[in-house]
Amino acid sequence: MKTTLVLPTYNEAENLTEIVEAILANQIDDFKILIVDDLSPDGTGAIADQMAKKYPKRIEVIHRDGPRGLGQAYIAGFKHVLQSDAQLIGQMDSDFSHPPEKLPEMIAALKNADLALGSRYIPGGGVDRHWPIWRKGLSRWGNFYTRSILGIPVRDTTGAFRMWRREFLERIPFEEVISNGYIFLVELLHLADLYGARFAEVPIYFADRKWGQSKMSFRIQIEAAYRVWQVRWRYRNLKKGLKNQ
Repeated sequence: MKTTLVLPTYNEAENLTEIVEAILANQIDDFKILIVDDLSPDGTGAIADQMAKKYPKRIEVIHRDGPRGLGQAYIAGFKHVLQSDAQLIGQMDSDFSHPPEKLPEMIAALKNADLALGSRYIPGGGVDRHWPIWRKGLSRWGNFYTRSILGIPVRDTTGAFRMWRREFLERIPFEEVISNGYIFLVELLHLADLYGARFAEVPIYFADRKWGQSKMSFRIQIEAAYRVWQVRWRYRNLKKGLKNQ
């Protein structure tokens, strides 16, 4: 099936060439990459253009000039891909936290699902073995916290490694998601659940980035904790309406 992977980038000059090569090395048929760069000041956009010249039939680049942020980048990427004939639409980080070799398994999981998730918290999955105990505990607690408040029936609610069926992504109003940053991922997943998504979770090992600086911080995690409640409140009426249909 024709598949396009949306790869958002911001200051990923040290990773982009390597991650693109690793993704393409999986030799998936009818597979393309859409790089969505958020005006990275470190030259990531220029590297993306070089990769597109090297692989003109497999790589496309968008240089965004609007408000920056992970959520806006994904929305722009999804809208662009839906103008094509792609049947499956993926998303992942560009820093090697998500294993590219799992892409064929993610695609296969969509045979009986609308949305496949790369999961750290099902048997066979895991997080970086070098993480300190407090960080592992915080990540697990964050997922439990989110599941408990929003009732999302998956083990990993905060990961960005996902693969969608086109027809389902078209059904949900993803353009109306107002969260940005990492809470965008939670809000989008909650929206998918409200619209009745069939989920599949694929175990992944989530490794820490080798190059570049992580964009995750303790402040961001604390902010996400209270924004989960905002997500629940925002969709309370939609949830009631969909149940009554």
